[in-house]
Amino acid sequence: MATHYGESTLRPDPDQVVQDIADYVHDYQVTSDLAWETARLCLIDTIGCGLEGLRFPECKALLGPVVEGTVVPNGTKVPGTNYQLDPIRGAFNIGTIIRWLDFNDCFLAAEWGHPSDNLGAILAVADHLARTGQKVTVKDVLEGMIKAHEIQGCLALLNSFNRVGLDHVVLVKVASTAVVSKLLGLSREQTVDAVSQAWVDGQSLRTYRHAPNTGSRKSWAAGDACSRAVNLAYLVQKGEKGLPSVLTAKTRGFYDVLNKGKPFEFQRPYGSYVMENVLFKISYPAEFHAQTAVEASHTVYDKLQALGKTAEDIKSVRIRTQEAAIRIIDKQGPLDNFADRDHAISYMVAYPLIYGKLNSESYTDKSAADPRIDALRAKMYCVEDKRFSVDYHDPEKRSIGNALLVELNDGTVLDEVEVEYPVGHKRRRAEGTPLLLSKFQRHIGHHFDEAHQKTIVDTVSDAKSLWELPADKFTDLFVKS
Repeated sequence: MATHYGESTLRPDPDQVVQDIADYVHDYQVTSDLAWETARLCLIDTIGCGLEGLRFPECKALLGPVVEGTVVPNGTKVPGTNYQLDPIRGAFNIGTIIRWLDFNDCFLAAEWGHPSDNLGAILAVADHLARTGQKVTVKDVLEGMIKAHEIQGCLALLNSFNRVGLDHVVLVKVASTAVVSKLLGLSREQTVDAVSQAWVDGQSLRTYRHAPNTGSRKSWAAGDACSRAVNLAYLVQKGEKGLPSVLTAKTRGFYDVLNKGKPFEFQRPYGSYVMENVLFKISYPAEFHAQTAVEASHTVYDKLQALGKTAEDIKSVRIRTQEAAIRIIDKQGPLDNFADRDHAISYMVAYPLIYGKLNSESYTDKSAADPRIDALRAKMYCVEDKRFSVDYHDPEKRSIGNALLVELNDGTVLDEVEVEYPVGHKRRRAEGTPLLLSKFQRHIGHHFDEAHQKTIVDTVSDAKSLWELPADKFTDLFVKS
């Protein structure tokens, strides 16, 4: 007979990856002036993107309390609305409006993502705590943003979650859980517990947000991740324990179950690199791998105008791009909704070639009904440029190159238009910052009168005063009575 001694019930030490995240959140001091200033720009841009998302009924329909009419005392206030919710539901609301239009910031590496998605969790908790009388300021919010960006981005640098069928919002959940735990006053050990829970929380990590033939991309996925992160931090605050070997446990751990047995790799220690190098979507609400293609298409449009030609005179369009763009946004066939269209490079290039513009309304069903769009899409094809693919991953470049080569029906071939760095890139920050502030002013202009717009702009423009502003007073600038 075989002898079995049973599985050990001794709890192992927590996984080092989880410990490193907790140590970073609790111990790291942000000293980079560039990181602090970029975080300020990121904060106001992200709030603006949320306000812009509220202009779309499909977004607004998802918001508010679970039970209509509920108002939570000292609850989280949601910018652009009159809702006051518990922090968990507040995180969903804020995270959803931020992400709705795919117009907030971006960080591209082995895994891509939108680190400012984390503001949904950070602001929801900071606002609520401030309303209970705790001293939580905008500086605390900015610190949380810098650290959430860093956690999400450093995990993304060398680890491609999409290649194993996982969506990048799992990193939002992990990063938000970590920084919210510190905001709530959890200890380093409790933060370890909370972060470990974030890797296995009941959220379906295998998602079809970007898969073909699924009909839609869930624009509320980031809001969902934010709300789960806040919930996990509160559960641990109430005594819930963590899962120390959540990543490394044999057979049942994250690595074996979801990452094909491969442990995470890291390019650099946690610091403030990601916030310093984050990409802003300034000119166009388009998936970031297509930003430079859209910029190039505007240049081609001007060339066509100068020649007395239109998009109907185009015979073919070659899009020279990076491997990631081909894998993510090279889509053929019908595009059924807003979210499909802003993740199809052919649509994002075709629209400005026809109209000379691309904005949030360009993806609506009404706009997409123009038959010229699909007719032009059918004339497009993508090819990978190996140099673009290499430079995309180079930590000193992080370029997102695209080039358009257009041939006309009469045989004319226009000079190829290449754009390697979008205006939201760190290398174009001086050029981009005034445009970013103009974008913010456009977004608040749809919601507030001129006097209040001036109050908002004056407040967010003074960095020192903004730092000291209580978190709830900051949110109050953007709420509706």
